[in-house]
Amino acid sequence: MVSNLHTPNKNIKNTMDRKFKKETLCVQAGWSPKNGEPRVLPIYQSTTFKYETSEQMARLFDLEENGYFYTRLQNPTNDAVAAKIAALEGGIGAVLTSSGQAANFYAMFNICQAGDHFVSSSCIYGGTYNLFGVTMKKLGIEVTFVDPDASEEEISAAFRPNTKALFGETISNPTLEVLDIEKFARIAHSHGVPLIVDNTFPTPINCHPFEWGADIVVHSTTKYMDGHATSVGGCIVDSGNFDWEAHADKYPGLCSPDESYHGLTYTKAFGKMAYITKAVAQLMRDLGSVQSPQNALLLNLGLETLHLRMPQHCKNAQAVAEYLEKNEHVAWVNYCGLKGNKYYELAQKYMPNGSCGVISFGLKGGRDVSIKFMDNLKLAAIVTHVADARTCVLHPASLPFRSLGIDTSRDKPAGEKTVLLIGLLSHLSAYIGQAQREVLIHATIVLGQS
Repeated sequence: MVSNLHTPNKNIKNTMDRKFKKETLCVQAGWSPKNGEPRVLPIYQSTTFKYETSEQMARLFDLEENGYFYTRLQNPTNDAVAAKIAALEGGIGAVLTSSGQAANFYAMFNICQAGDHFVSSSCIYGGTYNLFGVTMKKLGIEVTFVDPDASEEEISAAFRPNTKALFGETISNPTLEVLDIEKFARIAHSHGVPLIVDNTFPTPINCHPFEWGADIVVHSTTKYMDGHATSVGGCIVDSGNFDWEAHADKYPGLCSPDESYHGLTYTKAFGKMAYITKAVAQLMRDLGSVQSPQNALLLNLGLETLHLRMPQHCKNAQAVAEYLEKNEHVAWVNYCGLKGNKYYELAQKYMPNGSCGVISFGLKGGRDVSIKFMDNLKLAAIVTHVADARTCVLHPASLPFRSLGIDTSRDKPAGEKTVLLIGLLSHLSAYIGQAQREVLIHATIVLGQS
């Protein structure tokens, strides 16, 4: 847990309020070594931290002082990486989690309890859809899914007196709808609730949801931030902009005494850092979905090249999307960088420098042809993961979401309209001239023989 208000470790660099370029933040933010200390962020591979007196540790447990005592709650390596992500997003604080799913769960559970309700876009990652619609329902928390392209009036109709948040994905995984962040922020704030946005696909290199009214951002750092398919992880970033006290009746967990922490009231004790502090002090304490310091270090290495990789991902995706659009065997292509795409204008508004390196498209002939296409690719690998340094392909409705029992219709994630999803990665553009011969044309030939 880190912020420009509370810095547990003096080596953790406070860059949130400084106007560094994203390129600089990717490399420099988070860790600032003193004289004679490691230039590169070290791994604090320890569960525990030593103190001279019991009184010192007691003050830490009471949240009266900043510092480390147990890695399940905080770790210097994790905090440095969280600080970097917070700096990139323009937030006041962040916390790493063990996975993107853990981040989504903590972000919502931090302000919701049994008997509460929240509203979510229906165009979200299938695992998140299941988390919200099935697992959280078992905890007594209900969700209403809405079409993100619906009018403000239609989406507002889903709100109830006990609604605590509105959730959406900047670019949905894997259906690639682009969220109108400003519209969603307007709706959320008109009902006195925060907007929580999953910014995994564009990353803060290409999109800053806070600038458009989002209050909390979550990431699956497993994707582009890590960038090399080595480390599962997640992150929650708080903008510090939502006024919890102005809606104290809605958020008793933040605005009333926490009996599990000596009657401490987070908003009174920590001000703008109340939300992140509660996520660590209460949820991470009790549920323990902490990211390992080893994974945090690997994530940090990925972040150092994020500003270089994302433009290349987008360049690659644009080139292949344009090629597929003209291919006679392709039924449709969905990529918001194409001028004819439904979300082109929204993408230009929120992500003028590029969106992501993921495209979806359908092949004439349906599922059987799509599967044959995938099975005959030479460069692209069939995996359940997207957004790393290698080209990959999957058929969402048949593969990653078949075990979830999710209906694959328009108002559900991973519908049949998403026949193939490809992550186009940084090495591909160097070969885009021959990609048609070696990858795409090869697959087309296969189709011609089918």
